[in-house]
Order: sequence, then structure tokens, then C-alpha cells
Amino acid sequence: MKPRATFFALLCSAVLVPPAAVAQGSPVQLSLFAPVQIVPEHQSVSALRLSLIYGKNANMTGFDMGLVTKTTGSLSGVQWGFVGTVDGNSEGWQSNFVSITNGSFTGLQTGLYASSGQMHGLQIGLVNSAGTMKGFQLGLLNFISKGGWMSFFPIINWGGL
Repeated sequence: MKPRATFFALLCSAVLVPPAAVAQGSPVQLSLFAPVQIVPEHQSVSALRLSLIYGKNANMTGFDMGLVTKTTGSLSGVQWGFVGTVDGNSEGWQSNFVSITNGSFTGLQTGLYASSGQMHGLQIGLVNSAGTMKGFQLGLLNFISKGGWMSFFPIINWGGL
């Protein structure tokens, strides 16, 4: 990624994070691998998380970037990396080679593999999977367990419209 694009993404993340969110946890996280990180795993991060190998925190609000990132609670913002997992709910843009949200996802989710429990928005990937769907899936293989036009359909699938 070009340095200007990275700077712009970080700047946008910082500007879009509401002041109340900064008060909810540490504003910055730098992680080599959990538990070798600045902020303990059980605490939240509210502006920027950089995970060089593996980072893990309770909740994440803002810009999340790393090789492997795990959020045990909720994610609100932008997540970029190789593998990104969220145990709770997500809203925003999740873009990893593997993007997984176990709870509800609202927004844009992209990756070679994109998966969410309840999807509200757009999934774009080679393989897309949603428990329930209100929106569209674009990809080679698209799966919707409940409420989709078809439970499996290649190229495009949708539900809840």
C-alpha cells in the first residue's frame, strides 16, 4: 500500500472515532503477539491497533491492522490484515484474506473467505458465508443458511430484501 493511502486511512479512522469511544479504552495498541502487547488482552482499544503477528483485545473501535487480529467483543471501524476475527458484533469495513464475524455484521465485509453470523450489507469474496442475510453476496461460492434467495448460489446471492 502506498504511504499516502495508509496515512489517509489512519487519518480518516482517527477523525471518525467519536470522543466518547476514546474514553472507553486505551487509544493505541501495539502487539507483537498476545500477550506481548502494550494493552492487556482483556482491555479495549479505541483508536488504533497494530498487530505485527497476533493481537487480541476485548473490543476495538477505530482502525485495526495486522497479520492476525482477534476481538473477543465487538468491532466498530475498519479492519485490514491477513486474518481478522470478531467473536461479537461488527460494523464498518472488514477487509482481510480471511474475515470472520461470529455475531452480527453491518457494512462491507471482503476477503478470500468472508463469514458472518447475521450479515447486513455486502459481502465480497471468493467464498462468502452468512447465517442470515439482509443484503448481497458477490463471489464464486455464496452460502446463506437462513433467509436467502438460495442457500447456495454462485456469483451473486441475496436475502432479506
